[in-house]
Amino acid sequence: MNRCVIIGQAAVNDYKRIKEYFRQDDYFVYCDGGLKHMTQLCVKPDLIVGDFDSSDNPDLDVETIILPCEKDDTDTCHAMNLCIERGFKDFLFIGCLGERLDHTMGNISFLIALKEKGLYGKMVDDYSEIEIVTDKGVTVNDDFSFFSLLALSDSVEGITIKGAKYPLENATVKSSFQYGISNEVLKGETAEITAVSGNLLVIKVF
Repeated sequence: MNRCVIIGQAAVNDYKRIKEYFRQDDYFVYCDGGLKHMTQLCVKPDLIVGDFDSSDNPDLDVETIILPCEKDDTDTCHAMNLCIERGFKDFLFIGCLGERLDHTMGNISFLIALKEKGLYGKMVDDYSEIEIVTDKGVTVNDDFSFFSLLALSDSVEGITIKGAKYPLENATVKSSFQYGISNEVLKGETAEITAVSGNLLVIKVF
């Protein structure tokens, strides 16, 4: 099945970089204020979801789901869950990391939710690409300046890093001591990251 691209309203400056991630068969979902990116991204929505407290309903000839303003989940969360119900297994999130730390952290939790369902998600902004380590592991090529590991669980165990300046073997990182910041891929190598248990966030810095 095609990949689902969910677009939120957080700031995007480098549209050219973001568009390099798009595929021809992507399914694009714009969430409320994310519609401000439509012109610069040069892709029309397949679905619009929102309570429209951040933008006006564009009244496009596109499936549009209007949500109540008072609800337990965000527009972005609702869009993701709806697309999971529709059978999507692979998600790319754009405009979901930004000035609002509460929204940013809430959005990062989507990656954990997807992992728990056996699905996959990635987030991209102007500065980085982020994902959760799954049982398949994560690779980082030497195009990235740095990469960091953050424990989103109380602790993440069995962490192994190969092909990097600071390797690890069967290590543990606790949320109270995040010592996996600013590692580097060895030139000409591809770093490989695996973890046995817990939720480990990988942030690949451009």
